[in-house]
Amino acid sequence: MNPQSSPARQWRVPQVLPAVKALGALVLVALGLLFAGEDRVQLVLAGLAAAGLLAWALRDLVAPVRLAADPEGITVVQGFARRRRLPWAAVESIRVERRTRRGITAETLEIDAGESLHLFGRYDLDAPPEEVAAALETARAAAR
Repeated sequence: MNPQSSPARQWRVPQVLPAVKALGALVLVALGLLFAGEDRVQLVLAGLAAAGLLAWALRDLVAPVRLAADPEGITVVQGFARRRRLPWAAVESIRVERRTRRGITAETLEIDAGESLHLFGRYDLDAPPEEVAAALETARAAAR
């Protein structure tokens, strides 16, 4: 198959998300300073939570593309920012898992690659998981 006939598709974190996380970290530190008073434990806890949120925002900046597909296979982000290449032959199934709890439905894209399972939510992909699953199945079928 000619790689030029089917261009690569990418799904990434929404561009505004890292800024929102960084702003949340700033708000946590401000609230910690405002309410800590003489209690340094509250300030330290607010600082730790803010650091975690900043690390999460940093991941979004370092590895914004969470999933990419081309005629040869898919590339997924694994761990903090490592990329893993999976040929289509290694992908056993692509499905969307829906769970409802307390009236809220969450959708997760699951890519089963045998020895590994890769999970992506709506904010990892900046698209509905159902739509991404359909695009992946189309790309997979075109590669055969």
